[in-house]
Amino acid sequence: MAGRRPLGARALSLLRGLGMLLLPLLQAGQGCPGHCYCFAAPELDQCSYVRLQEPPRDLPRGVRNLTIAGGNLTVLRRAAFAGNGSRPLGDLSRLLLPRDNIQAIEDRAFQGLPGLAALDLSHNPLRALAGGAFRGCPRLRTLKLNQALLLLGEEPLAGALRNLSLRRLELAGNGLRALPDAALPEGLEELDLRNNSLQGLSQEELARLDSAPLGRLQLYLGSNPLRCDCALRPLLGWMRNASWRVPDARSLRCAAPRELSGSPVLRLRLQQLGCGAGWEPRPEEAGEQKELETASYAFFGIVLALIGVIFLMVLYLNRRGIKRWLNNLREACRDQMEGYHYRYEQDTDPRRASTSPSGL
Repeated sequence: MAGRRPLGARALSLLRGLGMLLLPLLQAGQGCPGHCYCFAAPELDQCSYVRLQEPPRDLPRGVRNLTIAGGNLTVLRRAAFAGNGSRPLGDLSRLLLPRDNIQAIEDRAFQGLPGLAALDLSHNPLRALAGGAFRGCPRLRTLKLNQALLLLGEEPLAGALRNLSLRRLELAGNGLRALPDAALPEGLEELDLRNNSLQGLSQEELARLDSAPLGRLQLYLGSNPLRCDCALRPLLGWMRNASWRVPDARSLRCAAPRELSGSPVLRLRLQQLGCGAGWEPRPEEAGEQKELETASYAFFGIVLALIGVIFLMVLYLNRRGIKRWLNNLREACRDQMEGYHYRYEQDTDPRRASTSPSGL
């Protein structure tokens, strides 16, 4: 029929449209190395590897996010991801290396990644960490070492983190029994210590957290076996005075002793901590308790005043009914008194007293 396009022309038009849609993906796929899952829109943005035996050498320069999971990298040598420094990846900002069996990280292992901002080394059995492992990463702000320090001491960690400008450090699940204060870089804003072996924090550790370099630090302490005895007093007072410092404070529970197991830490009273008869609270704790009592009395007074105001409002709104009720009550009392008075007069009338049945 006239006006209908031939079948071949319609097919050609359809293929041309599909080609226009697939062209950006094909262009981006040219930079995707083998054994890598790439996601591009429109240029290469994320590359994910699984089960690698060594760091990839054919990374495209435009990669921004790199994930290598479940591999067997074992040792990260100098410039492990930048071809020994000859091919720097300036756009790479996020590097995830979880569960890659990384056991040693040598000096400048991440050299050639000047834009790296987030690094995840969680779930790796680290045994050796060089003091200059993170040199060459001036923009590194987030470092995750969850369940990665069980075989590594605090001293190597402190040496590696020295001179870094971290904002968030994650050390969850490492069996820590004390605050790793020597490993905390200045200016740190978030520290994740969840799921460790902390039973509390000492006064010295809290003083370190209150020092100027760490004055804005927020501490996450969930899933730690806190022992709610007298030694917990410093931490309890610290959390109550600055609740914003421990965002998950409301979820903290006592693990010991048995009689307090499962009790919310923030709801504990000082008497429950069992400090003994000879214990005297420190001046700041005594002041805190006095302030708490003053606040309780003030709140009680406000509640009583509010009840009084409500009572007066009820009286005012029902003043006509109350007045009517009072008038009725007064009339009832008057009738009752008049009845009593009439009976009294009848009983005391001498004429009734002189009347007897014999005179009838």
